[in-house]
Amino acid sequence: MKIFGPLYERAMKWAAHERAPTYLTVLSFIEAIIFPVMPEVMLAPMCVAQPRRGWWFATLSLTGSMAGALVGYALGHFAFEALKPVFAALGMLGSIEGGIAIVQAKMAESPWAVFTFLVLGGFMPIPMKVFTWASGIVGVPLPQYFLSMLIGRGKRVYVLAAVIRIGGPRAEAALRRWIEPLGWIATALVVVLVAWLVWRAKFA
Repeated sequence: MKIFGPLYERAMKWAAHERAPTYLTVLSFIEAIIFPVMPEVMLAPMCVAQPRRGWWFATLSLTGSMAGALVGYALGHFAFEALKPVFAALGMLGSIEGGIAIVQAKMAESPWAVFTFLVLGGFMPIPMKVFTWASGIVGVPLPQYFLSMLIGRGKRVYVLAAVIRIGGPRAEAALRRWIEPLGWIATALVVVLVAWLVWRAKFA
């Protein structure tokens, strides 16, 4: 079943639109909150079409992602608060809050305790929303959170712009060829991460 390929093709159509920069910024914003396709799939063809504007397109994508990161952080915090009665009914609230308390204690010892983890997370093919929501739930300090998201996401969009500038259409063709397996790999990683968190909450 193909899901990410068709979404990629839709993003390609957006990339050819005269309002593509606006669409890219909006896509980057939404992807940081809920959308399943990374904005790189739209950024790549835009950089191929106008390589000299690649850095500007990357900056627009980064701006949208950072705005979305703040919204995702807030949603993670308030969604968890709203779902506490559900977790309590399932008998999981105590374990989840215990895990959150452990993370918060480590952050209290060193405000930069999770900074490296979040920066490294930006290098992985894992949707940004996983980190934005999780950071809001555990209450990662905003300065460290914002800087880690800036570095992690900035690395991805600017490296892509550089690769397209050097590799040209061949780099975009490679992305098109691998988008479906990469999408499913990222989805599998998210499912495994969620399953592990649920298992740990119930049995740790």
